[in-house]
Amino acid sequence: MPSAFVTRTAGKVADRVPGLRRVPVVQLLSAAEIAMLARDHLQRLTPTERRRVVALVRIGRGRPGRLSDAQHHELAELVAKLAPRALVGEAVSKLSPVPLPRRLTHGPRRR
Repeated sequence: MPSAFVTRTAGKVADRVPGLRRVPVVQLLSAAEIAMLARDHLQRLTPTERRRVVALVRIGRGRPGRLSDAQHHELAELVAKLAPRALVGEAVSKLSPVPLPRRLTHGPRRR
């Protein structure tokens, strides 16, 4: 059971965020779970690498053609270090009501 402090704080947050009271609790918990998974994956990068990812994304502005070949390669290496397929697989596993096969959530095994 959450403490009175947690309950009071959650109530204050819900009052300040428009529409939050209309969002079902299950959706809020699911969003929080995914946010925690994303945070865990972002922690795989050092603070310097995280800043570099942000800088490269700003330079590219969503268009790969804006990055030089070296920048594109650097960004690809940093994103690979984040393990995006594993992140998606973990998120799907958390949200799915049935267990999913490992090959769907983490990709084929490499030998």
